[in-house]
Amino acid sequence: MSKRSKRIVLKFGSGILASDQGIGLSRRQIARLAREVGALVRAGHECVIVSSGAVAAGLATLDLSAKPKELAAKQACAAVGQSQLMHAYASEFAKQDIAVAQLLLTHNDLDSRVRHHNARATLAHLLARGNVVPIINENDSVAVEELNFGDNDRLSAEVSILIDADLLIILTSVDGLQDGKGKVVPLVRDFSEVASLVRSDKGHTSTGGMVTKLQAAQLAVKAGIPVNIASGRKAGLVYAIVAGRRVGTYFPAK
Repeated sequence: MSKRSKRIVLKFGSGILASDQGIGLSRRQIARLAREVGALVRAGHECVIVSSGAVAAGLATLDLSAKPKELAAKQACAAVGQSQLMHAYASEFAKQDIAVAQLLLTHNDLDSRVRHHNARATLAHLLARGNVVPIINENDSVAVEELNFGDNDRLSAEVSILIDADLLIILTSVDGLQDGKGKVVPLVRDFSEVASLVRSDKGHTSTGGMVTKLQAAQLAVKAGIPVNIASGRKAGLVYAIVAGRRVGTYFPAK
């Protein structure tokens, strides 16, 4: 583990939080991820989670067998599932004597000078407490962009910039950006060199795919924040990334 305290944004995609069938949440996954983040907090790091998963959580409650295509139905799932998602996080972090705080944001919130300042001040106050992990999601019941396109990828980059993060970790259902032979590309310095590797395919629970993750990485890197894209299905990778080990695909800051 790095000795220097870091401010870290961790983005958890729907594909690593949902059950294998994509209906409902995987409490086992959330428990493990919460333990890994908790270890970072106890080591002195400041952690913010940008979490998807509300729609997947709501599907089971509304007795739906697949994610609906209609926007209003997706938003209804998110409205039902958001409280379940937060309850799952709150329960797991409470086992470590860590509190969670919910912030629902839209891109308009971050574009507005006043709301940008308020969000930044709120997060700074929460992180200063030392035992609180803010959990951010897009306000899916009123906003549409992440529901349709990004699975919170862009939002994670914007939050990283908002709080002057030292590192953005994007955890997904694959091991990182892959080349044409399916091997992980360990280091990316020039985004133009890997653009052709990015496919638009995505999991049945996610909405972004690698395209929006690469766009998010580019946004954060341009702002001076390094990014790591790695698998959220493998235990221990969060520790390894924060410790500086090469895991997944690393994008050094400009």
